[in-house]
Amino acid sequence: MKLSSRSRHRQRVCARCIDRSSVVETVDVVICHIWDADYPWDIRVEKVCQSLQVNHEVHLVCRNDKRSPRHEVLDGTIIHRLPSLPRWLGPCHMILGLPFFFNPTWLRAVWATVKRSRADLILVRDIPLALTAILVGRWYNIPVLLDLAENYPAMLEDQRLYSPKSVIGGIVRHPALARLVEKIVLKWVDHIIVVVEESRDRLIDMGIDSSRITIITNTPPLDRWSEDAPSTVVSNGHDTAHFVYLGNLDGSRGLDTAIKAVGLLKDRGHYVKLSIIGTGPNIELHRKLAQTLGVTDRVAITGRLQFAKVEAIMAQANIGLIPHYRTGAWNSTIPNKLFDFMSMGKPVVVSNARPTERIVEEVQCGIVFKERDAEALAAAMMAMEDKALRDRFGKQGREAFVKKYNWTVDEQRLFESL
Repeated sequence: MKLSSRSRHRQRVCARCIDRSSVVETVDVVICHIWDADYPWDIRVEKVCQSLQVNHEVHLVCRNDKRSPRHEVLDGTIIHRLPSLPRWLGPCHMILGLPFFFNPTWLRAVWATVKRSRADLILVRDIPLALTAILVGRWYNIPVLLDLAENYPAMLEDQRLYSPKSVIGGIVRHPALARLVEKIVLKWVDHIIVVVEESRDRLIDMGIDSSRITIITNTPPLDRWSEDAPSTVVSNGHDTAHFVYLGNLDGSRGLDTAIKAVGLLKDRGHYVKLSIIGTGPNIELHRKLAQTLGVTDRVAITGRLQFAKVEAIMAQANIGLIPHYRTGAWNSTIPNKLFDFMSMGKPVVVSNARPTERIVEEVQCGIVFKERDAEALAAAMMAMEDKALRDRFGKQGREAFVKKYNWTVDEQRLFESL
């Protein structure tokens, strides 16, 4: 999609008298960005907003479960949060912000933001609020760009199969409904952003013209992680394999396979350490599994941590682990942690979900194992006890990150998609 630049010298429209001192006055395009959760924080939303606001005015409409200020300027992005209800109303506040296209709270918020800011473009993340964006975009005759970071129907299918959930959640977040909404949305939006080639191919198989699709991978900025991280790994003097997983703990992430693999290695006299950073619906199931297998001395499930502590563990570990199941969801998206590991010069062990397998084999930065196969993962973990192999894989991953898999490259594609 090509949006003609309408360079304008205008006063920015920041609702309810927001301090305008941190916002540049000259802009090309005014963008209304829709994000269906609280902000901060989401790494992709942050990168997109920071990149776009260099030359454009960015208004972000987001949820407000935390009852944050309705309007503020945050790092140059103009934030418009949903209204909040008094705490004594209990769950009504959460219901108010549910991200569904028929929720009048979201419709009113997006409508008002587009009107007040005189937006030229709506950028909506994923499909829950895409129909809302399309409705407002059609009313104001402005294009709608869909950032399809997930194969949303397949993701819901994974949650249905592998993670505990409420009865209501199972009804309103049903994969069949998501597939129907996705089919409508893909037809009506003006342009689609996807994160990986396999996602583009899925849309083409659904009949979407390739000219309407741009691949913008969820890569980190060149300075995302400490420059000392790669050398910390390379200079590690011992050969103990210390694996780290960073991300959500839902059922399709394959962490049960990883814990079982550590148990198999323990039985065979091999010591490897596994740090699992993050939280999610399956965290207690994973802790119970580690306890049952007697590996709590070598499997640390930390829960959510502050970023400084995450950095410390990431620096101590010498191998990144991505053991995801090979599902429809993971066959058509890419975990951004793969690129984080590459940026830090860490070798990786990944399952054979299509995008991770393709990139790791292309770059030669790690070992691929058969998903859900604890024996295969245990063998890969044993191979990573070879420090020379780790160093070679880590160096090759770092070189590929600097040359190709970084946000400077993907940012340019973002600019070209407007």
